[in-house]
Amino acid sequence: MHKNCFYPLLVLLIGFTLTSFSGNDKITPVQEPFIVVLDAGHGGHDPGNLGNGFLEKNIALKIVLRVGEMLSKHKGIKVIYTRDDDTFVDLYKRGEIANKANANLFVSVHCDSHTSEAHGAGTFVLGLHANKQNFEIAKKENSSIYLEDNYESRYAAYNINSPESVIGLTIMQEEFLDQSIMLAKAMQDNFTGKLSRVDRKVKQAGFIVLHQTFMPSVLVETGFLTHKPEGTYLNSTKGQGEMGDAIANAILQYKKSISLNVSDQNSMMKQPEPEIVVAEKVVKEEPKVVEKPITVAPKVAPAVAKEASKAEFVFKVQIMASSKDLGIASANFKGLNNISKEAFKNIYRYMYGSTSSYDYANTLRKDAEDKGYKGAYVVAYKNGSRINIKEAIK
Repeated sequence: MHKNCFYPLLVLLIGFTLTSFSGNDKITPVQEPFIVVLDAGHGGHDPGNLGNGFLEKNIALKIVLRVGEMLSKHKGIKVIYTRDDDTFVDLYKRGEIANKANANLFVSVHCDSHTSEAHGAGTFVLGLHANKQNFEIAKKENSSIYLEDNYESRYAAYNINSPESVIGLTIMQEEFLDQSIMLAKAMQDNFTGKLSRVDRKVKQAGFIVLHQTFMPSVLVETGFLTHKPEGTYLNSTKGQGEMGDAIANAILQYKKSISLNVSDQNSMMKQPEPEIVVAEKVVKEEPKVVEKPITVAPKVAPAVAKEASKAEFVFKVQIMASSKDLGIASANFKGLNNISKEAFKNIYRYMYGSTSSYDYANTLRKDAEDKGYKGAYVVAYKNGSRINIKEAIK
């Protein structure tokens, strides 16, 4: 009788033990850190502006260190500095640091100057110079290139005195524009709301340091050292602490917004839309192709546009990028068909067409521009992975 009771108890005990072990041994996916690269403008033999005897390079560094200190208190955030002492770092190197780190954000901190009594805080994202004033601000910050070795060859594509030269350099940042503006606005709201700083708005200008990065990027002009009261504030421990906190809080707010957005998108993606169903059908037939092979227009010889699935190199036309996960129906893209999309970091890239012919890809680009996508440009893939367009053409 005792024997009969013992065996069921033994089985139960083993079952509980195994259940306990399987629960503890479950592997939790390691979450990648949210990487923020902080860039203190100027440094070393480049002092920046010297309004009222204040040193821009020192003020920018102290604000950046404060931002990093605040962000480092939050789990899941990794801070990288382009410089954390009084050293000079080439502009192209600053962007390179961010790109190699595969950073989520790049924030560059500066102080402004002017011959008038101008004052206030402003934030900039990369773009065309909306007016002469924005151009002059960018020109001042970009002048640091003249302190670099071999600047003539390194920045050959950039004419510091020409607003037009920025057009070709802004393309890489265009797909991050929405997110850059979101971050810049959060900072600007903190400057004007919490700190009652004069609002110099979120603007676009051609800063080389932003052009070098491939992620959402913002340049902050914390204030004018040439305006004595503002220079005194920025040169003080109080001012540097407040500005640093305002920037850090904006970054945290941005991170939270992006996380919520991605979470919402993931839950939306669990509910299949008609467009996604179509894409899935195509994937089953053509495992390497996310969209239908492009339909050749009558004006182009059939031999010109090969099916993307059979080509090692494929050209597409990127028409936009957004944090929103849109269905790929033509109605969402001004009537354009053959739309595909791909997730990249926290955004979605939207492409039109797919062809092995670079010439035909440019025909598609013109079609996209005619539909209103003026910033459309050709991108290249090799065996499904995006590569440099020059490499593909070669």
